[in-house]
Amino acid sequence: MPEFHFPWIEVSILVPLFGAVWIHLLGNRDNILRHAVAICSVTLALTIGELIDFVLIGTFEAHDHWPFIDWMFDRDVFVVDELSAFQLPLAALIFLVTVMSTLRTKAPRFSLKLALVSETLVLATFSCRSSWTLIVFLIAATVPPYLELRNRQRCARLYVLHMAVFAVLLVVGYGWLSVIDVNSRAVLIPGALLTAAALFRSGVFPFHLWMTDLFEKATFGTAILFSTPLVGAYAVMRLVLPIAPSWALQSIAVLSLVTAVYAGSMALIQREARRMFCFLFLSQSALVLAGLELVTPIGLTGALCLWLSVGLSLTGFGITLRCIEARISRVALVDYHGLYRQMPMLAGFFLLTGLAAIGFPATVGFVGMELLIEGAVDVYPLVGTMVVIAAALCGITVLSAYFRIFTGHPTRTQVPMHARPAERIAVLMLTLLILGGGLVPQPGVASRYHAAKELTRLRQANPINEYDGPSGPSSAGLPTTTWKGRRTSVR
Repeated sequence: MPEFHFPWIEVSILVPLFGAVWIHLLGNRDNILRHAVAICSVTLALTIGELIDFVLIGTFEAHDHWPFIDWMFDRDVFVVDELSAFQLPLAALIFLVTVMSTLRTKAPRFSLKLALVSETLVLATFSCRSSWTLIVFLIAATVPPYLELRNRQRCARLYVLHMAVFAVLLVVGYGWLSVIDVNSRAVLIPGALLTAAALFRSGVFPFHLWMTDLFEKATFGTAILFSTPLVGAYAVMRLVLPIAPSWALQSIAVLSLVTAVYAGSMALIQREARRMFCFLFLSQSALVLAGLELVTPIGLTGALCLWLSVGLSLTGFGITLRCIEARISRVALVDYHGLYRQMPMLAGFFLLTGLAAIGFPATVGFVGMELLIEGAVDVYPLVGTMVVIAAALCGITVLSAYFRIFTGHPTRTQVPMHARPAERIAVLMLTLLILGGGLVPQPGVASRYHAAKELTRLRQANPINEYDGPSGPSSAGLPTTTWKGRRTSVR
């Protein structure tokens, strides 16, 4: 396997972990937030260097050149491929802009130590292939939000129940998979358990209650960091997609489409901004899952592009709401707040990120949404219709929320409402990426298309996927997907 020229993977994982220890040693100093921003910036630089090195190597996967932690993990546990190469800088960027947008007065409530530990776990998860190590990281990543809920003395029963079921399904499913022949039909039962675990972690209907509870009771920053990297989608790609038969992927796709429409409808009627954002995120992340399960190059390319755009745009949308909350407390959507004159930059960024999330032209989400709809229509027209309906509901929600928050009679306040320099830098970075990815989409789309073809080929290498039911093998050696009785060749 090709090697990097520098141990990017392990260093990028260890930097935020050591940073959390450093933050703990500093205590409650006034400059603790600056240290956290510096640590997240170094981590982002390392992941970008890792991506550049990966592109220069020109291979499908690569691992570190000088493994530092061979005594703990196998040499090929931490491997970056075309699926995760872009997810790592995205995850590091999400943590950086969230920490940068944290007001100094809110730092005691938002645990910077737990945020850095979470970043270590997320980066380790995205750098890990299907193995017991990946299972450990997926389960360990659920602990920091629980610790915050406990520290804030909020009821964590619903969150603990769902995450405990997720952990049990994950361990039992992968343990069962480890003791059977993965090329036999016996893989169906552990595949079903892993599928259920992925549905729980992704918050797919009807397993979404924990996510609304988390957004309600945890700090907004922690909820954003736990949800927007789309770790559940990564679990699906690593654990479910390679071994699941078509009916399992179809079940995920159907539930994801139902979730997208349901969550879009719920977002439209919410009376509180946090819950609106939660349902908006559930709708868009469900569309990513639906595209991942189409298993066609076009649909999978659209889903991978949409994965990046959802992470960028909804993170920006969320930190905008978080900045507003830090100034006026929880934002109600039953009144007109008239905040545009006091925070015009945040108002424009709110509208930009919200429209980018639904695939507005000239934004990073446009091409991904178009490819997803095209790939879905090729499989079954009704799927494309549901994608359009979900996007329309989310678009109405974004515009309605914008009018409620930023238009109306201006409200005078005693505190400054303008964006701080750190917030402006975070807004500028995300704006450049959102508009740059929309105006020059070709490099990202080409890399996602190549990754989609490789993932489809690897899935079809499993003999259990040579047959899509009783109708027989795929014709001419081409992978096929059965959907509502139709067979579609992936060319």
